[in-house]
Amino acid sequence: MSTQYPRMHVSLYVSNLAQTVSFYQSFFDIAPAKIKSGYAKFELASPPLIISFVENRSRVRSNFGHLGIQLETPEKLQLHLERARKLNIVTKEEIGTACCYAVQDKFWAADPDGHQWEMYYFHEDVEFNDPHYTNAETEACCASTELNTESSAKNTKEIVSSCTEKSGCC
Repeated sequence: MSTQYPRMHVSLYVSNLAQTVSFYQSFFDIAPAKIKSGYAKFELASPPLIISFVENRSRVRSNFGHLGIQLETPEKLQLHLERARKLNIVTKEEIGTACCYAVQDKFWAADPDGHQWEMYYFHEDVEFNDPHYTNAETEACCASTELNTESSAKNTKEIVSSCTEKSGCC
């Protein structure tokens, strides 16, 4: 018999509930399902997730890892990325990166307490991993390189993988 779980629940300690609610309302593009004194909860339908926040500055911890949402298509990733750019919450973009033994396109955002989120599209599994994943100074899963590119409207930065198979770094 296979056990099925209807939704996953995550609870995070935060230092400022109002700032946290503002960030997640923008990041998830939904209103909180519940707000009480020192507590807020968001309920996502897809992916099925309940995430709550408890205001307790002394319990906020950094570097616990990260949270992520896998998107079904590159087009959906692009839609979320464009919205996050407009909100000015994107901290990093990675295209074709070898992360967690998979080739992925992704972007990162950090909430007011530094909890990192990735939204990503999975291309394929690979037999190599970016070694920066274990680097203590790396803030996200994988390292990347910024390339300045010209666009019709302005100068933009494109983020590309710093690691390819047999390049010496993997």
